Parts: sequence; C-alpha cells; structure tokens
Amino acid sequence: MTTRAGFVALIGEPNAGKSTLTNRLVGAKVSIVTHKVQTTRARIRGVALEGEAQIVLVDTPGLFKPRRRLDRAMVAAAWGGAADADITVLLVEAHRGVTEGVERILEGLAEIGEGRRVVLAINKIDRVKSDVLLGLSQKLNEAYPFEETFMISAEKGFGVDDLKRWLGAQLPEGPWLYPEDQIADLPLRMIAAEMTREKLTLRLHQELPYQLTVETESWEERKDGSARIDQVVYVMRDGHKGIVLGNKGETIKAISKASREELEEFLGRRVHLFVQVKVREKWQDEAERYSEMGLNFRDGNG
Repeated sequence: MTTRAGFVALIGEPNAGKSTLTNRLVGAKVSIVTHKVQTTRARIRGVALEGEAQIVLVDTPGLFKPRRRLDRAMVAAAWGGAADADITVLLVEAHRGVTEGVERILEGLAEIGEGRRVVLAINKIDRVKSDVLLGLSQKLNEAYPFEETFMISAEKGFGVDDLKRWLGAQLPEGPWLYPEDQIADLPLRMIAAEMTREKLTLRLHQELPYQLTVETESWEERKDGSARIDQVVYVMRDGHKGIVLGNKGETIKAISKASREELEEFLGRRVHLFVQVKVREKWQDEAERYSEMGLNFRDGNG
C-alpha cells in the first residue's frame, strides 16, 4: 500500500468558510467556527484521512487588509501557511463573488504562486444559481491558472468528498505525518483557550470584538481522570472587564459553563474550568501573547 501525506493550506477572506471546511474534512470540530471575522488566530491544523492519504489542513487566518500589529501578524501567518503547503485551496464565497479582498488575494497568489499547486473552491454554492456559478468560475480562472475548480458547500457537505478525494490522490507519496488518532496538532491548552474565546465572541458580539484574548494558564490532570483547567481572559480596559464579568459575574459564569461543557464533550471526560478576567492594556504589544496564539510577534512589524 502506498501512503501519501502532505499539507493543504486553506486561504480566503475572513468568513469564507475555511474553518467549516476544515471541520467537514476532518469530521470533527477542530477549528473554531463563529460568525465574527478573524476568529482563527492560530494555524490550527486538522488531520483528515482519505484512504491511504493523510491530509494535514493548515487553517490560516482570513486574509484581509491589516491595520494593527495583531492583524499584520495574522496576515503573515496566512501567507506563510500558503507558502509552506503542498497544495493551496482558495475559498471564495459564491454569493459575494470577486470582491476587492479576493482580487488582493489573487495578486498575492501570483507573487508566491510560481510552481505552486493552487486549486479553487467556490463555497456556499446553494446560495446562487448555476449560471452565476459558471460565470464566477470562468472569471476566477481567467484571473489565475487554478489547477482544478470545485463547487462546494462546506456547511451542507456538497462537493466536499470530491475535493477530499482529489487532495488525497495528489499529495506526495510518503509516510503519514501524524498518528492516526490525532486530529489536531494544536496543543490542547490552545484548543481550550480558543473554545472559551469562541464563547466570549458569540456572547459579546459587538461589544468587544478584538479587544480580548484567552490563555490557558495551567492544566492539571486529576487522579479521578478529570482535568482542572485555569484560564485568563485578558482585556485592554477596566470597562471591558466589567462587560466580560457581567452583572454579578453572570456573563463570565455563563461563558465558563458553555466552554466547560464543550471541553468535556471534546475530551470525553469531566473538566473543572476556572476563568479569571484581567486587564492588560498592552496585550496586543506583548510578544508572549502572540506565541500563545501560535503567531510570530515579529511578523506584526511594519
């Protein structure tokens, strides 16, 4: 039996469906899916199996126009993911078509694209008519020489198996890169922090978009098989702390409970989760916060 393995980078604008596609390919919730843009901060990797092939998915942060240091580090991570991959999949939303952001990504691909294998996946195809899809496919393929074009709905599952089969067959021959039972190479501490951050994002929406980060400070395995997890939510101002805590601490309690329940389901055992909120005005300028998120602080320069 010939085994194959390699890295596949998913790139696209924020909210194009990269995390949903990762989860659909892997068959488990690995990437954090919310409706807030820029939620995938770290290069979370899911490992998908297709026959004898192991597809390691590099779920890059969405590509957008960077304004702050954190934005710049995220965009650098996204392009870094694409440059390191065996195959890159550009995800474009069918109903949004060729936006200014997609045009910028096409320009970026042209710069790193020499000799690279890039395929196009038009996502959310259930939202538009077939003639619109064909027109969009033609326009994008004229703008860049994609190796293949796939029409998919990551959310509903349409066309995803075709994409997965193709990726599995195209990866280089070689031994698998990860043990079969390991779906994500992201340390569990980071996944736990992302889960809590997802709950904060869903709960607080407009109030605190990107002004917070979550870190798992300690993880203790208990004798009874449960885990005690201590986390800190860093916010930039006292006022933000009040919003996260909520009236009599109700908001953070609800968030902790939702995060704990999801962690228990993910780990398949009991979890004791303790979440504190701390003010750190300059967290976006601290190198340590970036390495916790799997980003390179230096990439934010400029």
